[in-house]
Amino acid sequence: MEMPEPNPHVMANRDEIIARLETALPDGAVISALEAVRVYECDALSAYRCPPLAVALPGSTEEVAAVLKICHEFGAPVVPRGSGTSLAGGALPTADCVILGVAKMNRVLETDYDNRFIRVETGRTNLSVTGAVEADGFFYAPDPSSQLACAIAGNIAMNSGGAHCLKYGVTTNNLMGVKLVTMAGEVLEIGGPWLDAGGLDLLGVVCGSEGQLGVVTEATLRILAKPEGARPILMGFDESEVAGACVSDIIRAGVLPVAIEFMDRPCIRACEAFAHAGYPDVEALLIVEVEGSEDEIDDQLAKIKEIAARHSPREMRESRSAEESALIWKGRKAAFGAMGQIADYMCLDGTIPVSALPKVLGRIGEMSRSYGLDVANVFHAGDGNMHPLILFDANKPGDLELCEEFGAEVLKLCVEVGGCLTGEHGVGVEKRDLMLHQYDPADLEAQMRVKDAFDPHWLLNPAKVFPIRLTAQRREAA
Repeated sequence: MEMPEPNPHVMANRDEIIARLETALPDGAVISALEAVRVYECDALSAYRCPPLAVALPGSTEEVAAVLKICHEFGAPVVPRGSGTSLAGGALPTADCVILGVAKMNRVLETDYDNRFIRVETGRTNLSVTGAVEADGFFYAPDPSSQLACAIAGNIAMNSGGAHCLKYGVTTNNLMGVKLVTMAGEVLEIGGPWLDAGGLDLLGVVCGSEGQLGVVTEATLRILAKPEGARPILMGFDESEVAGACVSDIIRAGVLPVAIEFMDRPCIRACEAFAHAGYPDVEALLIVEVEGSEDEIDDQLAKIKEIAARHSPREMRESRSAEESALIWKGRKAAFGAMGQIADYMCLDGTIPVSALPKVLGRIGEMSRSYGLDVANVFHAGDGNMHPLILFDANKPGDLELCEEFGAEVLKLCVEVGGCLTGEHGVGVEKRDLMLHQYDPADLEAQMRVKDAFDPHWLLNPAKVFPIRLTAQRREAA
């Protein structure tokens, strides 16, 4: 993975930068010893690693601004970091960068049930946002599989989704406002606790910007009243393509489940061994969940079962209790960890039209045989957000490079059928050099001009999102 060479000026001033950061932050909030910064040398895309210059862990927006001002003065790159769960290398350091982690900033600042919002610091974990309001009958909808650990900061950076985004949308549909600190240390308030803000849609620009424009320290999030009830159903099929066709038919019929999740046999077996959820041993499994009153649930499931029956499922089984429902979702949420017990893998994140699911699943199977690498599929089928897990051996020379080549071909396929490179994991370093496959040079130029406006010296989250040669040209021009 190509990364920019360290800035000699920054490296020469390492000790002074660290000293200034230590003066600006409380004791223990700056980490600089090599053995300590190695904890931050990668995120969840652990195939690529680089120890940073230093790590700063501020505890407030004011301290974030102080860190950024110091780094701006020295021309030191800054890599914002939430919980480090990025699967696209979104928080991968460079040797001359300061990691700015927001994990200490995790307070609930305001809760307003009448207007249905909560304001939190962005180091707070996704699941703990719901934890703060669920006793009062509310929840926060976006639910990535890593929700127990991932931070709101990273969710905003990558516009994360989750199993239930089919009905409730992804982060951008549930984000109302942010407090953003620019590279120069300026604090901006964007949006707020109302339906829509006037003027330019800067909130839409910030959400999904992958730390390229500023560091988000506070977020105003939409909270929703918990549904009256919910019930999942398991449906097993003899072929992945048939399961994909079933998903397409459910969406075409106008039925809107809260979630439609897909797993193939390798993933089913791994998840069952971990969670003992009672999954059937089939080639492909769909978890379809609906919600509402008991009558609404029964009506929706009847329509879904009628559609599924046309595809000759091996098994259809409704959850019979809240405990069984929790177990079904425990298996699905554990998929990435369960697969990690079997092999090294690279998790992709291409998104496609739902109607293309059968074709794309078939092509991935063909590619798997061609490359000689196994694939496990687990993804949000309802909105076409695919997560093929390409299995490889990190200790086998050449396997990582083969995996990368395979992954690139899958992502190109997603674009070719009318989809895009990413649904919720972001571009990071993983997909940056594929951006020209989706966008022409004029499109990328427009995107880079937005970054020019927020970060003219291109110091924030270097070597991410944009092809590395374009990033180098921009930094040289700055």
